[in-house]
Amino acid sequence: MGVVDDAIALRNKLISEEGTAVPEEFSGISKTKIAEVLQRIDRKTPDMVDAVFALLDTRSNWFSKAPIGTAFKDGAATAHVGAHIGILQRGQNTKLDREGRDYWLKPLWEIGAIEKVTLESKTRQFINGHVKAKSPNSAYRLADNFIQILNAPDGQWQPMFDAWIKEDAVKERLSLQAELAERARKLVDNSHSNLISASHEMYAPRFLPGYQVVYIDDGDGDRITKAQKEKLREAGLSLTLADAMPDVLLWNPATDCLWVIEAVTSDGEVDLHKKASLTAFAEKHGKAGIGFTTTYPTWRKAADRQGRLKNLADGTWLWIQEDPSRNIHILQA
Repeated sequence: MGVVDDAIALRNKLISEEGTAVPEEFSGISKTKIAEVLQRIDRKTPDMVDAVFALLDTRSNWFSKAPIGTAFKDGAATAHVGAHIGILQRGQNTKLDREGRDYWLKPLWEIGAIEKVTLESKTRQFINGHVKAKSPNSAYRLADNFIQILNAPDGQWQPMFDAWIKEDAVKERLSLQAELAERARKLVDNSHSNLISASHEMYAPRFLPGYQVVYIDDGDGDRITKAQKEKLREAGLSLTLADAMPDVLLWNPATDCLWVIEAVTSDGEVDLHKKASLTAFAEKHGKAGIGFTTTYPTWRKAADRQGRLKNLADGTWLWIQEDPSRNIHILQA
């Protein structure tokens, strides 16, 4: 079962046993209190209020390999938060869209109210930061000092909050979070980030002469940075949250063609669906053409994936990082 089905089953079970899927408060904190606090910095949207409320949930964690005894509030993926809001809190049968995190999570992690964490599968512990790009184990939790503000009574939380939100205090919080994340990053495998780097630093110069990198999706902050937006604009492109996000997008100014690279360490090959959606993206922007490459770190990984799935789209290319001299054209028999 997926996150949506699991959340629907949990909602039905909670309603059957307790009469409601969510209580009025978690640890004495209500949505009304959350709205009052967020209003003070003009971040009181229904989605952000509900996201904070979800991250206060003291009931069982939704990760299948979460540390024993941990709660939802100790670390929840974007999909978990979206399902908590859409299915448990609002009674719908769908979750908030994952890309919407830029509207209901990002504004809160930008000020340090929300912290990024990762469920490290080997040790089954939540560690600081999002240490692997686009990892399904990337998660979020509320910062302790923000929870203290939410817990403080009226007349006390306001001055606490005003001191907490000062520019110097925000910078100090974010700097500390970044330092802790960097320490954690060095302790875990970053094979996906390494493969993305190899794809545009090794593969592209050798096999895609004339192409320029205009977008790299290798992080969990801004999905499209300001610098990337400028490069996309120069290429006559505009990526939105509704568009498929390739790992690497390149553009050839001489031919006005695009090229997509998908770096695969767990999943995400250029399959028929991805090829069709990104071809439509190129056509929408009037480009002369588009090409595709799926990259793997090793032949073993490629064989494991393709031996089972055989999902590489016809007419695309395959490149193996450990065998970098070959560029393999995929043609169906």
